[in-house]
Amino acid sequence: MIDIDGSAHSGSGTIVRHAVAYAALTGQPVRVRNARARRQHPGLRPQHLRAIQAIRDLVGGSLDGAEVGSRSFEFRPGNTEPAGRYAWDIGTAGSATMLAHSMLPVLALRGRGAEAEIRGGLFQDFAPSAFHLQHVIVPLLTQMGLDAQVEMIRPGYLPAGEGIIRLAVPPAARPLRPLTPRRGQAPARVWGISLASHLDDQHVAARMAAAARTVLGPAGITAEICELGDSTATQPGAAFALFADFIGGTRLGADRAGAPHRPAERIGAWVARQLLAEIGSGATIDRHASDQVIPFAALADGTSRFQVPFVTEHTETAGWLAWLFLRAEVRAVGSTLVVHGRDARNLRMDWPGEDDPPARALSRQRPGLCLPGGLSSRSAPPSGTLASGRSCPCRAYSWCLRGERGSWTA
Repeated sequence: MIDIDGSAHSGSGTIVRHAVAYAALTGQPVRVRNARARRQHPGLRPQHLRAIQAIRDLVGGSLDGAEVGSRSFEFRPGNTEPAGRYAWDIGTAGSATMLAHSMLPVLALRGRGAEAEIRGGLFQDFAPSAFHLQHVIVPLLTQMGLDAQVEMIRPGYLPAGEGIIRLAVPPAARPLRPLTPRRGQAPARVWGISLASHLDDQHVAARMAAAARTVLGPAGITAEICELGDSTATQPGAAFALFADFIGGTRLGADRAGAPHRPAERIGAWVARQLLAEIGSGATIDRHASDQVIPFAALADGTSRFQVPFVTEHTETAGWLAWLFLRAEVRAVGSTLVVHGRDARNLRMDWPGEDDPPARALSRQRPGLCLPGGLSSRSAPPSGTLASGRSCPCRAYSWCLRGERGSWTA
């Protein structure tokens, strides 16, 4: 059984989710101690518990000691191949999007074609948004040969949650292709989504979009932003996202959810400034996507290379676990991450030996040095001057306020 110290690196739910997913893929039982030890409320929260229960259900495994508040648990994977339809309800506003992230590699690489409906929060701080999953992560995975589809049925916000997303995942191409996005200096287009539920009278969607345009304009960007009004959510709420598309397969994203005492103007301006920083950094993967694609790059047949704005603790954690479970090396060469994939066709790995590098020794390495399980954190570089964007994505949404029709697809 692989023993994981959940206080290492980020000390977050990333360790919980990635460890259980890797265990399901490799057939190795895992014990996690000190789960989420570095968070304000340590131990499993409802969203983390539901994520590992979902993976257990998908592969017919067993969990011991896992309940809300647990700081230690054991997971033993079974031999079931996921297929058919599944449904999970987190029961709180915990991130349904993160649950989808957790099960994606298991459905793609162990499944025979499956669909899942997940209920919970879709837009909140400190968790990936439904927009980022749909418009950044899924297109990146498509480049690797994983043709997942994500559909948002109903937005969900804090504190009630009750958002709904549907995930459809056919078996992934074998082998997964390495990820090597490229980009020029300026984006080919910049576009966005401004969503407000039950807030039409306050013009929240329009105010967020206007604030973003005010920030982007001096940088030479004219962004096409769809202003979406929604009446299906169980409570008022808002979310705003911007994306920059480059020739060469790069799409960078930035987004933020609404919150009490957070004006619409502040949301739009904050997201615009973050997107400018992402583009100015020269990155081909944005800061939020970097740790989320590492498991797939580690399972690809070949070497993935992508630029990141800076290395986060979550990226560091993802590199550590990729090495521990797969012996997939992650290298930091300046701001470039290099991931040497181990090929998902050879998932059943030997038990990692006693020569595993201890977590505490894997950070603060110099650029270019192999970091099997750890990467160096760096500050974000300044933003740069951008060319103007073009094209509106409204055609992708059947409920766009501009009245343009289309299907909701990833």
